[in-house]
Amino acid sequence: MAVIFSGCSNTSQSDAQEQPLQRYASVTGLKPEKLEYYKQLHAAAWPAVLKKIKACNIENYSIYLKEIKGEYFLFSYFEYRGNNFKSDMAKMAADPETQRWWKETDPCQLPLDDAKAEGKIWSDMEEVFHTD
Repeated sequence: MAVIFSGCSNTSQSDAQEQPLQRYASVTGLKPEKLEYYKQLHAAAWPAVLKKIKACNIENYSIYLKEIKGEYFLFSYFEYRGNNFKSDMAKMAADPETQRWWKETDPCQLPLDDAKAEGKIWSDMEEVFHTD
């Protein structure tokens, strides 16, 4: 599941809390025959992958599932508090355990056309409303 993030920074947790919050959301399809496997994977997400997510300044990371007209879609949301998103994502992508995780999750997903055209799995979404 080559989620749109893939790195982590050297920012300490207290430094990260001082960074402005950035919100990210994305969507992808899910193969119906992989539905239960995908749920099982995430019900027991690998500790090293979860640790990497947190080390990379990702907070409040969630994935939601929705069936629409017989097709399955995944919606991803997370908050980022680092100082260099691009660098953090590159570092995560280089992590061997994360790469191993993506080898399990990527084959479950069906990228939308825009993501597929860019060689990605997840399509970025535009935030049109937010309230605290």
